[in-house]
Amino acid sequence: MAKKQANPIDIQVGNRVRIRRMLIGMSQERLGDLLGLTFQQVQKYEKGVNRIGAGRLFEVSRILNVPVDFFYEGVAAQLAAQAGMGEPESAPPVMEFVSSGEGLQLSLAFMKIKDAKVRKRVLDLVKSLAEEEEQKS
Repeated sequence: MAKKQANPIDIQVGNRVRIRRMLIGMSQERLGDLLGLTFQQVQKYEKGVNRIGAGRLFEVSRILNVPVDFFYEGVAAQLAAQAGMGEPESAPPVMEFVSSGEGLQLSLAFMKIKDAKVRKRVLDLVKSLAEEEEQKS
């Protein structure tokens, strides 16, 4: 029997749940506790393996303090592209970056730096490393 394929919209919604949960520093276990679920169920939601029902999504939006439509940002463009009504849009670079584990960790760590001069030095360092990479190519 073929393995169950996750629906792209369920994957999108789950990914947005994960991003928001991590941005506010909440664990899967804590979100699960607040929803009356196990952290494994939260993992399945975040991967899009299990679909989040309407009532549960409303509760997640309340817990994560975002409107329900936050979870659907970018879905309309994807559907239009699939229906042949336009070019498929890739994820905006910022969302792609924040969706990656390293990008999210870097963003969270950078936000903890309160000194503007230190933040500027970190930014300059990252820019210079990126320029070195470009020159190698």
